[in-house]
Order: sequence, then C-alpha cells, then structure tokens
Amino acid sequence: MKLQKFARQAGFTLVEIAIVLVIIGLLLVGVLQGQEMIENTKTKSIVSDMKSVQAAYNSYLDRYKVPPGDEANATFVARGWPAAMSNAGGGNGILTMPVANTFTNAAAAENESFWQALRAAGFLSGSSTDVGTAALPKHSANGLIGVSTGTVYGMVGVFVCASGLTTKQAAAVDTMIDGPLPATNIGNNVGNMRGINGAGNPLAPVAGVPAATAYNETTQVNPWTLCMKIG
Repeated sequence: MKLQKFARQAGFTLVEIAIVLVIIGLLLVGVLQGQEMIENTKTKSIVSDMKSVQAAYNSYLDRYKVPPGDEANATFVARGWPAAMSNAGGGNGILTMPVANTFTNAAAAENESFWQALRAAGFLSGSSTDVGTAALPKHSANGLIGVSTGTVYGMVGVFVCASGLTTKQAAAVDTMIDGPLPATNIGNNVGNMRGINGAGNPLAPVAGVPAATAYNETTQVNPWTLCMKIG
C-alpha cells in the first residue's frame, strides 16, 4: 500500500504538465522572436550601410564639385592626403567603374580611388590607402559592399551594391527601399533596388535587367546581390 501511494505521489498531474508545456512554448516564442529581431536589425543595417555610401558620395560632390575618385593623384596630395593613395582617375568628371570590378575593386578603373577619396575626405571610416578587396566595406551579413557605374541591372548611373544576401534579407532590403512587394513576391527587376540570385559569392552585378524572380526563402539557397542607384 505504501509503495502504491508513493508511486501516485511521484507522478505529474495534468495541470503540472500543462504548465511545463506553456513554459516551453513561451521559451520557443521568445527564441523565435529574438532571432527575428536579430534578422531585422541586420537588414536595417545593410540598408543603412548602402545609404551611408550614397550620403558620402553626394557630400563629396557637394564639397569638391567632382565625383570621388575621378581626380588626379596630384590633386589628392595637394590637399594633404597620403601620397600612397593609388589613383586611376581620368579627371574628366565621369566615374568609370565597370560592373566586373564591383567586388574586385580593381585599380585599373576608378573603383579603388572612389573608396580612397571618400575615406581621405572623412566621409567614410577606414584607411584611405587600402587597396583591392581589403578596401571594400563589409555589411552586417558579412557580404561585401561595392560600387559600379554605367548600366547596372538596366539602370544608368552610379550604384552601390551589396553581395551575399539571403533571400529573406534581399526581400526585406528591396521592400525597405522600393516599398511593399506585389502578390507575386517579385520586386528584383523594378524600382531603384534591383538584384539577382545565383551561384558565386560575391556575385557581380550585370548590365541587363534581371529576370523577374520571386523571393522564395524555401527553394533559393544561392546568395543575392542587390544594387541601388545613388547618382
């Protein structure tokens, strides 16, 4: 009799089990909400990083009346900037930064001097003597930020691009810049923020208008590259 009584007392009541399940449910909700908050913070930071480049570009134009990176090295040195800054600026008032150089930051064009000029002028943080990919900023999702000019994703102008975005991040960034997506969930080929999904990281942008691609978080495992027109 004593053993039977002890066994009944050692078990959990339905109320106790229900309380445990509720606690577990609350913990899971908290974890999921925390992950979502982290993801939202990353997305907002990516947009902020891209807009910071846009602000730096426009501030440089306003101060010096020329695009950053287009001037001759002698002009940089005359301002007291490091003589070690490399420069391929044509001095013609037009930036030449091909899409192929977006994330390689090759010195043969003006991609490299673009970043050096903005940093030397104090509009962006970092060393003004950094070269190549080491000079490219990284966004909060650990991808690269690069710049291009000419025709990018069917638009003509000056662009800032972000590589290595997940589908969820790409859709969120697109929405923040261009507004809500349509019912088709396609927004990568219209508006001021456009992009492609594909193999390769970093994935360089292209000149042509991207094929209409719905943001699908389930089937798309390759990273996205998005570009925003800044000038």
